[in-house]
Amino acid sequence: MKSDESDREAYPFSSRLSDTSLQINKSLDFDVVLQEVLDSARSVTGARYGVIAILDGSGQLKDVLCSGMTSEEEQQLRDLPNGMLLFEYFSKPEELLRLGDLLGHMRSQGLPDLDPPLEVPPLVSFQSAPIIHMGERLGNIFVGAKETGGEFSSEDEDTLAMLASHAGTAIANARLFRDEQRAKTDLETLIDTSPVGVAVFDARTGAPISLNRELLRIVEGLRNPDQPPEQLLEVMLVRRADGREFPLAEFPFARVLSLGETVHAEEITMQVPDGRSVTALGNATPIRSQEGEVESFVVTLQDMSSVEELDRLRAEFLGMVSHELRVPLTAIKGSATTLLEEGTALDPAEMRQFFRIIVQQTDHMRGLIGNLLDVARIHTGTLPVDSEPVDAVALVDRARSVFLDGGGRHDLDIDVDPDLPLVMADRRRIVQVLGNLLSNAARHSSESSVIRVTAVLRGIHVEISVADEGRGIPADDLPHLFTKFSRIGSGEQGSEIGGAGLGLAICKGIVEAHGGRIHAESDGPGLGARFTFTVPVAENPAPESARPSTPYRKEKKKRTRVLVVDDDPQTLRYVRDALSEAGYTPIVTGDSDEALVLVKEERPQLVILDLLLADSNGIDLMEDIFDVADVPIIFLSVYGRDEVIARAFESGAADYIVKPFSPMELVARVKAALSRWNGGYGIESFEPYVHGDLIINYAERAVTVAGNPVQLTPREYDLLVELSANAGRVVKHGDLLHRVWNPKKPGNIHALRSQLRRLRRKLGDDASDPTYIFVQPRVGYRMPKPEQEE
Repeated sequence: MKSDESDREAYPFSSRLSDTSLQINKSLDFDVVLQEVLDSARSVTGARYGVIAILDGSGQLKDVLCSGMTSEEEQQLRDLPNGMLLFEYFSKPEELLRLGDLLGHMRSQGLPDLDPPLEVPPLVSFQSAPIIHMGERLGNIFVGAKETGGEFSSEDEDTLAMLASHAGTAIANARLFRDEQRAKTDLETLIDTSPVGVAVFDARTGAPISLNRELLRIVEGLRNPDQPPEQLLEVMLVRRADGREFPLAEFPFARVLSLGETVHAEEITMQVPDGRSVTALGNATPIRSQEGEVESFVVTLQDMSSVEELDRLRAEFLGMVSHELRVPLTAIKGSATTLLEEGTALDPAEMRQFFRIIVQQTDHMRGLIGNLLDVARIHTGTLPVDSEPVDAVALVDRARSVFLDGGGRHDLDIDVDPDLPLVMADRRRIVQVLGNLLSNAARHSSESSVIRVTAVLRGIHVEISVADEGRGIPADDLPHLFTKFSRIGSGEQGSEIGGAGLGLAICKGIVEAHGGRIHAESDGPGLGARFTFTVPVAENPAPESARPSTPYRKEKKKRTRVLVVDDDPQTLRYVRDALSEAGYTPIVTGDSDEALVLVKEERPQLVILDLLLADSNGIDLMEDIFDVADVPIIFLSVYGRDEVIARAFESGAADYIVKPFSPMELVARVKAALSRWNGGYGIESFEPYVHGDLIINYAERAVTVAGNPVQLTPREYDLLVELSANAGRVVKHGDLLHRVWNPKKPGNIHALRSQLRRLRRKLGDDASDPTYIFVQPRVGYRMPKPEQEE
């Protein structure tokens, strides 16, 4: 310690200070400068510890840097409960401070004690100096614990003051350099991420100095694999708006800019020798030196591909609109000409048909023109929306009716919470949105598929979705679906109405005019799509009694659900229409796997099943359905041979219809099957059959053994009912076959025994020691009388 002190005393003060000043100004890195200042402060004052506190622009403590401490000592200092408070206190004075007893001074000023006390050697001696540059307070330097012991001298105080003065300049320069570097980095980042291509060229050589990412993207289509951008620029040709063409190296930007001019919004085409080209809108500005000479120039390029694509879409749109208007005009003109032709003898029925054509085509034209006007109003922000509190369920029901009345042939699965609050909406406009989405879904999915409509409450909005099982949408096309004139591909979901490409754009405009949002989702091609939009909830919903009724929900509850499974779309459509007109709710599918899912989820009361499906056998599928549901099954088939029909009945079919068939026959067969199933034996009012653990509840068609429900197929249940209704008596084989099977096409003894074996197994009845079903050899079967009659 004495050697260091003697060396410091032998070294002249001015030399030490000069060397220290050079050291702290050697770097412009802000953190390095701070560390050099702090280490130098300890060195020139002979202090064991040093701390520098840096203030921000508002004079608040920003950061603290320590020197001479171990990491544990520094952490202990920072963890002091009142540590930052003490730093702020000692950083406020703008004059020098030298203390012989730091802790005593703190007590005299009423400052809080260090709790817990520092484990470093006691900080008896202490001094600080403010760091000021051009009148601005940058921070403070603190040193403590003289290496030689004792207190700091007045010379130490002067030395620290001079060092703080030099440090102020060094810290200010480093801070300025840091801020400049940050600004430069921010500018480079801004340029590199700019949506406009930016290139900087040397004015003398024309060589590129920097190229941002957007510019590289613009010319990427011109570059060969592994060809560097610089080499591409060497072979690139530039064609100006006046038709002149020359190599980029000879492009006269440099000459023009050297005269102090700028190039503004000039359309140029960049082309490579093999003919590939790209068009961009170019701008150029000179960058001058302090002497006024042009050192470099900045070129910005705006990709014109999107503009060209928009022009193409507009031209295509105009062509489509012209076609859409020309078709109905041709029909109207033809009908009117026929009506006005002299000498044409038309009866009243023919004349009405021509008038009907004129009215229909006029309505079509009016709809198309209305769409065009809607697009124009959306674009100008003048789309009229007359919002009022409306029942969301009623909106969905109205859209459903409009869709079906307009010829919609898809099944609609509507799942709407009946307790939804009222929404603020223009009835006509929201029904228009739903109609557009339903038409879009129908256009891009097969008629055998189901379109699902849901409505749920999401915060302060009601969220309405329309989902289909159609062609789906590629992920890259999703962001462009709601763009005006968009016709995403020819096979994927689009936004065309009448081919004009306006449907989804109109939906977006209407929904946003209501204060909602609309978006599309799809897992990809072939996986369907889901369109969802929101409508705000009314602030003061009407009382429940004032809400309009929703008859379709009541109707849905009353209608009998019938699942139709057939891989022929025409048959599906034919059966669906016949059932719908008869008051049933058909659920259709052509997929056997999906049929099982629908049986579980939709719980139909009857299944109509094609005997020969492409992916499975109808009888096998019937057995699978019987395993999960207790429903009658009617087979459809082109095969009318007795052995085929007999096999179907033997397997458990409720009926068998040979194609072709009339809608009247189909509906009659369905009604008969449901009638037999829901009470053909007339015993619903009977008391339940009870024998031991077996209970048969006829009214609920439920069977339990020891309290556990037993799942029976329709045929098994019919057998059990027939035997229990005749309890105590033997029912002959022939009687069972005629009563349980179709009387005109009874089963055989083999089928009967097979059904009885399965029934016994489910009841847990041992054939060798029966409890419920007893065999009368060569005659029939019987069940014991119920306990209430014994």
